[in-house]
Amino acid sequence: MVPAKPELMVELNVSRNTLREAIRALIHAGLLKTKQGDGPYVCSSSALGAVLQKRIMRSDTLQTLEVRHALEREGAHLAAQRRTDDEARELLLRLERWEGAVARGDMDGVVTEDILLHQGIIAASHNEILIELYNHIADASQDSITSVTRYETDADFLELHRQLVEAIVDQDADRAVATVHRYIAKSKAVLEVSGGEQA
Repeated sequence: MVPAKPELMVELNVSRNTLREAIRALIHAGLLKTKQGDGPYVCSSSALGAVLQKRIMRSDTLQTLEVRHALEREGAHLAAQRRTDDEARELLLRLERWEGAVARGDMDGVVTEDILLHQGIIAASHNEILIELYNHIADASQDSITSVTRYETDADFLELHRQLVEAIVDQDADRAVATVHRYIAKSKAVLEVSGGEQA
């Protein structure tokens, strides 16, 4: 929630009209949203996040998955080359949490842990631009990720995620990339069977 207008006017030393125009511009840019009877609130921490969110909302799940493929492929490749020992341990822990959520049938947990696992892999790439871009994509495509992930709980997906983490832990970049190709291809096949939902 953005502070009240009188407070902002004092803090920023601007007139009510200037503040109103600034808020309107930030809403148009997608950085702020308004709710009826409630003031504006922040919906994105950057212009990039806002732009991606708007774009992804107009894209179907398959297109979003194709973008994730490109980012996750490069992320896995770099993570296998650059991950630290602490990051390797963290990825194994995140994998266990994801598998635990699958075993419990906790779909909200599966989605959350899946996102955290993939964000952990991207973080291990040590490429700040890739990390920021992926995190914005993950935030903006939450619904899309949920619609795909709810099908990704069978034994094949479990094994592919384990193979991916193990390849990164073993610092085998080629095997990590090959595994990303396999699970994205399987996700696409699942989407085609389920009718390729809108993001």
